Amino acid sequence: MLEETQDTEEIIGRVAALDIGKAELVCCIRVPGEGKRGRRLQEVRPYQTMTRSLLVLADRLGELGVTRVVMEATSDYWKAPFYLLEAHGFEVWLVNARDVKHLPGRPKTDRLDAVWLAKVAERQMLR
Repeated sequence: MLEETQDTEEIIGRVAALDIGKAELVCCIRVPGEGKRGRRLQEVRPYQTMTRSLLVLADRLGELGVTRVVMEATSDYWKAPFYLLEAHGFEVWLVNARDVKHLPGRPKTDRLDAVWLAKVAERQMLR
């Protein structure tokens, strides 16, 4: 007989991933869709790495109810977004790029890289 378990859901419902460069970052936000169960909505958008733009990003993530933000450790460029988003109450994960590169199917552009990072983050395939 099948029994219901108390396990937590495997997919993180509201997640964002950042592909960070010196002057610009690409943010991919993935949230549950309203229609069919299991469908996801996605927004991919660039932001400048200046404080004003990062505050706009934090507001957008808050609007959409994002709980976890994941980014790769890229030089020192990760520091400003990491600390700003952490100060705004987000659960921010800094992952080693080497660990992410070992996952199959990794794309090569900033936009696709942000989408890929969001997908593996929502499936909890990162440490």
